[in-house]
Amino acid sequence: MLEVAIAIKNLIFNYGKLRVIDNISLEIPTGISFGLLGSNGAGKTTLIRLMVGLLKPAGGSIFSLGHPPSPVIARNTGYMPQLPALYNELTVEENIDFFARIYGLRDGRVRSARIEEVLRLIELWQKRKTPVSQLSGGMKQRVSLGCAVVHQPRLLFLDEPTAGLDPDLRISFWEYFNSLTENGVTLIISSHTMDDAARCRRLAFLQEGKVIAQGSPAELKEGTGRADASLEDAFLYYIRRARVKENV
Repeated sequence: MLEVAIAIKNLIFNYGKLRVIDNISLEIPTGISFGLLGSNGAGKTTLIRLMVGLLKPAGGSIFSLGHPPSPVIARNTGYMPQLPALYNELTVEENIDFFARIYGLRDGRVRSARIEEVLRLIELWQKRKTPVSQLSGGMKQRVSLGCAVVHQPRLLFLDEPTAGLDPDLRISFWEYFNSLTENGVTLIISSHTMDDAARCRRLAFLQEGKVIAQGSPAELKEGTGRADASLEDAFLYYIRRARVKENV
């Protein structure tokens, strides 16, 4: 197994004249949950879309599982976008079946077994024949997760996966995420909540398209020099430090 699941070097991305990703370099180890923490507009979603291969960088490089973005890598990748990309007129089961086919699960028996497994995992077996248009926001999040994991990817990108979920469902999601990493799956999770960040093995703090700090939650808190620092304290500390450096 590769020790590094994703290697990013000097990555740059612009929207027109605006630089959104500014010379980011990261190495994400295999089989961990890696969090991207930052406020809205920090570049989290853009960075994920670059890693998935949906956007082309203006400079730098990305290697996933030892290769640049390609159809081969795409088959080993699951992506849960911030806003569910589902077909409202299709049922829960039909949506997951559609994505299973897109990801290459051609054998009907294997696909059916996997779809049932996922439906029970996301606790929507009883609603499998329900059109997505009739679901609540939290249920749509569950369907979106099911679509992202049905093909058992080695890399799983989750953009704000717990946004809008109630506490019980958030815990359920994280129990599943932890089970994936225990089986060697690498998770890249974007969030702006400290609850999600604290559950990640490693974190990168983003501000204005730059990585301003990275490490484990414990290391980042320790870096503030305060024994009683919370993760939120650490985030604010590194933001202030980055601003001071910019003004020097």
